[in-house]
Amino acid sequence: MKIFLSFLLLFPCFVWSQVYETNQDSIQDTYIIIEGDSIVRKSIDLDEVMILNKINFVDKKEHIQYLILRRKTLKVYPYAKMASDRLQELNLRLEMLGKNRAKKRYTKQVQKYLEDEFSAELKKMTRTEGQILVKLIHRQTGKTTFDLIKDLRSGWRAFWFNSTASIFDISLKEEFDPMTSKEDYFIEDILERNFQNQRLERQNSVLDFDFYEAEKKWRKRLITVPLQPVNPSEK
Repeated sequence: MKIFLSFLLLFPCFVWSQVYETNQDSIQDTYIIIEGDSIVRKSIDLDEVMILNKINFVDKKEHIQYLILRRKTLKVYPYAKMASDRLQELNLRLEMLGKNRAKKRYTKQVQKYLEDEFSAELKKMTRTEGQILVKLIHRQTGKTTFDLIKDLRSGWRAFWFNSTASIFDISLKEEFDPMTSKEDYFIEDILERNFQNQRLERQNSVLDFDFYEAEKKWRKRLITVPLQPVNPSEK
């Protein structure tokens, strides 16, 4: 009897251990269907977002200069983007045209288009706005305005020398460099913030610089480098 009872006590263990099989893979994949897309996905690709820190201005004067710079940058950026887009289109078109005569004719057409589109607006710009425009063109194209004139000659030469007569005292060789110019770092910060809030249409710089490295440098403030003074009449 004792042997029989012992067998009954042990029997459930044998039963439970032999009858049930456990599914070892308990992870279930979740699939996502995006409206308008026929591809089933396991994840959603998100655009890279740049985290922008709050700027610690040296003083109130620098903060005011930043606000003035922001207003001017927002004003001239669309023209720099337009110039970059037209330059890219021009280069692609010229590669397709075989004869020099056809290239010259097309270049003149682009020149006339640019003059009609925003030359009148350029004449209304102040000196500082014109200088920001020159910097932004370098940011967008990788070439200074001076080099663009030299490379493209006729059409662009006429455009830049004639249409920008009122701001011709600016430096056409000016480059955009946030690592060495605090003003350029501020301009890039202004652009990035307005790209994110979609006030400006994004156009990434073709220049090789690290925004966070520039931010790190200027946040240290080991040496205070003031912005260029703004003419009160331009505010």
